[in-house]
Amino acid sequence: MIKTLTKHGNSYALVIDKPILELLGIQPDSQLELRTDGRVLTISPVAAPAPKARAARIAAALDKVNTRHGKALKRLAR
Repeated sequence: MIKTLTKHGNSYALVIDKPILELLGIQPDSQLELRTDGRVLTISPVAAPAPKARAARIAAALDKVNTRHGKALKRLAR
């Protein structure tokens, strides 16, 4: 996706589309980290996902592993 900067007062702003914000879990009050290596600008959310969202992802991953490898894990536990 190619974007251009928008004039915002005496500064310039990068407008991020709502679907991308929702995908990354970024809210209007989210802190973002800006990094650069001199050529590339990387923007990423600072805070980890909300505890409930993280717990749900971990539970889903455990369910997936148990479904695929449950029998082998039980044998290893013996």
